[in-house]
Amino acid sequence: MRRMPTTIRWYATVLVAGAATLGIEMAASRLLAPYFGTSQPVWAAIIGLTLLAMALGAHLGGRLAARHDERALAIVLALAGAATATIPPLAAPILQIAQGAIGALAVGGFVGALLGVLLLFAVPIILLSMAGPLAVHHLTREPGVGAARVAGSVSAIATVGSIGGTFATVLWLIPSIGTSRTLQCFALVLVLLAAANALGRTRMVMLALALLPMGVALLPGSIRAAACSGCTTIAERESVYNAIQVARRTHPIQGPQTVLLLNEGYAIHSYTNDRGVTSGDARDMLSGGPWDYFAVAPYFVRDRAPTQITRLAMLGAAAGTVPAQFLAIYGTDTTIDAVEIDPAIIAVSREYFNVRDATMPNGAPFYQIHADDARAWLARATGQYDVIGMDAYHQPYIPFHLTTVEFFREVRSRLARDGVAVVNAGLGPDGDDRLSRALATTMARVFPQVYVIDTAQGGNQILVGTLARDDDGLTAFVANYLRIEEPALRTIMETVVAERFVDDGRFEPFTDDLAPVEALVDSLIFGVIDGAR
Repeated sequence: MRRMPTTIRWYATVLVAGAATLGIEMAASRLLAPYFGTSQPVWAAIIGLTLLAMALGAHLGGRLAARHDERALAIVLALAGAATATIPPLAAPILQIAQGAIGALAVGGFVGALLGVLLLFAVPIILLSMAGPLAVHHLTREPGVGAARVAGSVSAIATVGSIGGTFATVLWLIPSIGTSRTLQCFALVLVLLAAANALGRTRMVMLALALLPMGVALLPGSIRAAACSGCTTIAERESVYNAIQVARRTHPIQGPQTVLLLNEGYAIHSYTNDRGVTSGDARDMLSGGPWDYFAVAPYFVRDRAPTQITRLAMLGAAAGTVPAQFLAIYGTDTTIDAVEIDPAIIAVSREYFNVRDATMPNGAPFYQIHADDARAWLARATGQYDVIGMDAYHQPYIPFHLTTVEFFREVRSRLARDGVAVVNAGLGPDGDDRLSRALATTMARVFPQVYVIDTAQGGNQILVGTLARDDDGLTAFVANYLRIEEPALRTIMETVVAERFVDDGRFEPFTDDLAPVEALVDSLIFGVIDGAR
């Protein structure tokens, strides 16, 4: 097998090394997401360690280039490929430790597992970052070649490769073949590239080494155990946004259920009761959890009746629990705009959660699901809604741009005169309500009245913002309850424990410029850990 011209080969190698470096980084984020989430602190750890690994690799590459010939490149690439191939099998047991540490609130195990996995990714990135200095050293040995021009070209080509590796990994490889096989693909390419840069027996060794990632890639993938109690995973998907699990369990009251788990898996984002699917009765769709309360939020406004509730916008629809309840309670002619950023979740909702929107056979004619960011969709929306629900808060971290004064102003602008805004706000592991109060403080800058509902099963508070300035929402709720005859609404309303929110000055409202949501959530988590010691 003849080798390609030296200059082209070196530049091609730098291009592929750049693509693999960022591809491995993107794969790292997805591999970590089911256990550590995709918050800014996790991304900061990934990016920071990647940059540190690249800096170390560049330094070592420069020292290696000064002492060895081009055969060193083949060895470096082969080692990078071998290290990449071993990431999935070595990471799995470490990540299991991380999952256990999260459940036990053991911060030492959690941080240790995070660092352990990041170090696994650091090894191939260090090796790949050595390719640039090796290329510069070799190419500048050609007569009449300027070092500055070569260094600039190598840097530019590596950057172009990194861009390509980023988009190919995120938009094509991971959604198509999954994280583990994506890493094996990079490993295989790197080992084959090493063989292309090697000679004689060394090349044969490199080709033999290529069997490692190929063999690992052929192994059957294992399904991750569901983190929720009594759950058995029945399906998994990886998307651009989430690691998705569909699980089955038997609820002690509601009976057999299908539940949706995302990323870390410690929060249930949607559910369906088998009994509700069979009967179609709204009462059989209830859980006592936070989703039930969206349907009764309009009754904090006086003189409201079920016939007046005709339009719902659900921001963060997940697998459609709230829309399904609305259709069962308020009728299949209810206009529903459900917004879910992840198209893969929308597909899962139709396949496993009996979602029957307007695109499905015999679906509700005015039920539309939009694959979009909640705030971006809201900015383009033109309708007026009786209820705008917000349940886009992934555990444990939530998108800051859906917590600010500016966001809630947009929500208010899309509400009908008697409309209400409803937010599912989580509590800390020990019932700490600081996050809920911070969100309520922010909503109170936009809505004249805000009410707080403690959910029957605990773990959440529902915040309801109304536009009425003088009404007593609690009195209105009781009066509406006495008139309402719909059985499911009465069942939910009888469990409501609510109070009007009073700002005690503990928190400043969140704004687009300053919304320290993740710092607040971190303080909730580590506060529990400190208290358990």
